[in-house]
Amino acid sequence: MRPDRSIPFVLRSARRVGVAAGCVLAVGVGLLTRNAAAAVPLANTVICATYCDDAPLSDAKADRLADGTTIFGRSIELHIDDKLAMGWAIINNGDPTDEVWLDRSFDGGQTWDTGSKLGDTTIPDGQRGTNTTLFNINDPTNQKTGVLRACGKAGNRPDIVCTGWTATATPPRPTSPARGAVDALIKLYDPSTGLFKTTGWWNAANDLTGVIDYAMATGDHRYDWIIANTYDKNLAAQGGNFTNDFIDDTGWWALAWIRAYDLTHDKRYLQTAKIDADYMWSYHDATCGGGVWWNTSKNYKNAVTNELFIKVSAELHNRIHGDSTYLTESVGTWQWFRASGMINAQNLINDGLDNTTCKTNGQTTWTYNQGVILGGLNDLYKASHDRRYLTQATTLADASTRSTFLNPAGVLTEPCEAGGCGGDGPTFKGVYVRNLGELTATAHSPSYASYLKRQGRAAWLHDRNAFNQYGVHWAGPIASISAATQGSAVDAEVAALR
Repeated sequence: MRPDRSIPFVLRSARRVGVAAGCVLAVGVGLLTRNAAAAVPLANTVICATYCDDAPLSDAKADRLADGTTIFGRSIELHIDDKLAMGWAIINNGDPTDEVWLDRSFDGGQTWDTGSKLGDTTIPDGQRGTNTTLFNINDPTNQKTGVLRACGKAGNRPDIVCTGWTATATPPRPTSPARGAVDALIKLYDPSTGLFKTTGWWNAANDLTGVIDYAMATGDHRYDWIIANTYDKNLAAQGGNFTNDFIDDTGWWALAWIRAYDLTHDKRYLQTAKIDADYMWSYHDATCGGGVWWNTSKNYKNAVTNELFIKVSAELHNRIHGDSTYLTESVGTWQWFRASGMINAQNLINDGLDNTTCKTNGQTTWTYNQGVILGGLNDLYKASHDRRYLTQATTLADASTRSTFLNPAGVLTEPCEAGGCGGDGPTFKGVYVRNLGELTATAHSPSYASYLKRQGRAAWLHDRNAFNQYGVHWAGPIASISAATQGSAVDAEVAALR
């Protein structure tokens, strides 16, 4: 699995004070300017309700991801147990000495105790994240209703970011699995950045794709507005046109914009996808016999980047009248991929090639490596009507859906779940079921449809909190909720509609 590459969203704060008169609040972010008035301190007393402040996280009975933000690639998250009316802060994808804490206010965030960083903690050596202990939101003894926010910083850098102030909440009314999943995902969307809180750049492309797939599958267009907002806010980001140093990232965004074109018929999205495909192809060469490099450093040829190119170029061919170039490039890349050795004896796909030998490195069979190629071969079948592509796709799909390594007890499980999936892994399963769903719609396979329904139901029953937020383990228990895990849940519940 590749290293975490979240996109930093950083605002600078010269000092931390405690009055909102000088507070610049972007959506999900609270930061203070130099012109803030003097703080009005609150008594730094320990509050006790069901539990007293500083209770261990193991005492939490429920988990709602209330808000999040990022700083230098670190994810700062505010979590709330609405049953206990207590909260905690988490920092993920960080480095040792990174810091996280809570602020508490009893006047809606106008003032708070500037002398106290509740639960202040730093990431210990050898770890990528940490959390505070539990703190009460309200003060029942003095009949005060409070709000919390999570704040954090990267090492000794002066920059500080904070989430928005958040109180306890009431769970929404029961709804359908797909609608509930997408509603909860949109609550983590930040209109000011056009991205999703608590997850990274490429994950956001997949989250957007999931929202579009939901609209196309259900006819519910309440969230179509995020498409243009995401595009306009990020078109000039990174390398422009949704390109960057990682070629696979470009592929994820290309697929998102093709899907956006399908929904809206806005040609600018298709044009951007073409720019992205051409950018990807510019990193194709004859090293190891062909294929597209993973990044601009040209140090790794891997499965997912080439699978993405096969799919992107085939999808473009299917939408551009008279095209032959994209189809030729897609077919050629598939022929190279098939002969590369990355498809192992079990018809599962390893991660990539050894640079020295140009043979498969035998690394982990991540679920998304099994998934993207199913969508790519499905698109090649649509382009050519050559059933050999469909036959190859079903061979691979049979292997991955029946694999006990990937499906212990019949529920799709990422190989990293036991030890933590970082910032990338939580998106992988969503990619798999989305692409299997596309193949299912073409192949009309009852066994694949049954498999997809089983995944959606398992996640709904065992991996969902009262606010329709999903964690990383579809078989349960609920853990590590983020916009990435939520996006995968949208994919699972939409795929289950097949």
